[in-house]
Amino acid sequence: MTPPADADADTFRGGWLVWGSALSLYLLAVFHRSSLAVAGLAAAERFDITAAQLATFTMLQLLVYAGMQVPVGLLVDRFGPRSVILTGALLMAVAQVGFALAETFVLALLARTLVGLGDAMTFICLLRLVATWFPPRRIPFLTQLSGTLGQSGALLAAAPMTWALGSLGWTGAYLSSAAVGVVLSLVAVVVLRDGPSGRHHRGATMAWASVRASLRASWAHPGTRLGFWIHFSTQFSATALGLLWGYPFLVRGEGRSAVEAGLLLSLLVVAVVVAGPVLGWLVGLHPWHRSSMALVIVGSIVTVWTVVLLWPGDAPIWLLVLLVVVVGIGGPASMIGFDVGRTANPVERLASSSGIINVGGFSASLLLVIAIGLVLDWRTPGSGTDYPPEAFRWAMSTQYVLWAVGLTQLVRYRVRARRVFDRAALQAEVRAR
Repeated sequence: MTPPADADADTFRGGWLVWGSALSLYLLAVFHRSSLAVAGLAAAERFDITAAQLATFTMLQLLVYAGMQVPVGLLVDRFGPRSVILTGALLMAVAQVGFALAETFVLALLARTLVGLGDAMTFICLLRLVATWFPPRRIPFLTQLSGTLGQSGALLAAAPMTWALGSLGWTGAYLSSAAVGVVLSLVAVVVLRDGPSGRHHRGATMAWASVRASLRASWAHPGTRLGFWIHFSTQFSATALGLLWGYPFLVRGEGRSAVEAGLLLSLLVVAVVVAGPVLGWLVGLHPWHRSSMALVIVGSIVTVWTVVLLWPGDAPIWLLVLLVVVVGIGGPASMIGFDVGRTANPVERLASSSGIINVGGFSASLLLVIAIGLVLDWRTPGSGTDYPPEAFRWAMSTQYVLWAVGLTQLVRYRVRARRVFDRAALQAEVRAR
């Protein structure tokens, strides 16, 4: 499958309809993924669990998501994005029903695992549909826009989920989210097509040796590894706050009310939505400086977190606003990694390279979510969820380990990737002559 020519894309309005439907399923996946962010304390009480056990929900979800990225990329190459994304939407609907009805910790863990599995089947499919339906000149901006608009699903999981939990209760809130998923899936069944030439695409069956060779070739390119470490370094702080620990940190760690915490988490998502198109425009305008943009953004996140954690007592509201805005920008900044990987790999390796890169940020997020839960339990007297502010300062400081590793590798592969891109540009110039 190759993108249509510019003239065809301009006249083929169906591509925008397909993109809109796939985007709605990605938005839904982010909603399901983030729905526990404002329900963490309620989940701890419902299932009578510790902070480490609470972190296990998100840990398993992220573990499944990260572990499935490469297999999902191969499934998309084989069966087409339409079949894979619809399967993922169905799995998430079933998972939310299970989570709504679960009364034991084990059943709830199983439900969140299924959420991670369905979530893993969504974004790579959306990227493939963008690459198939739109001309190359539009792909970088639409890739960034897709990720940014999809993240607004987290906005729907902040203040509205807080209201739903208070008004409808645990079961009603999660059953409602499952019902929305069913409706959007039915629309997608009618609208989605793998490409302009047909509703379904089926790729050739790949032998295991060919699969290994394709994955090795993708990972061997410094551009793929640079994309991986950009994704790793930029995303995890926003993911940990948005998925699980933001609400407890703001309420218990910074003394904010439930309403203030919900609004701050909503502002985090607004920052994601606003920053995404701006970064997409900058990446298209200055592709050579993509890794420089990532370095500046990560440096800003580290700086603001340092001020918050060193502030004596509760941080003022203006500083927390700055924190969630700067951390939120890290979400769309992770999309820079996909654009680096796209320009480093041929079309036939696009899905597998995207899967490899997507593992980066979610692996870091998984490690951070676990580390925060363990440190909170360690620094909280007794048992339960009455975490003191000091415990959160210790827990959030675990981010510095991940930043140190990520930034070191980012700088390392930035140098290597630039050498390869320089060589490729020189060879192209020689051939043109």
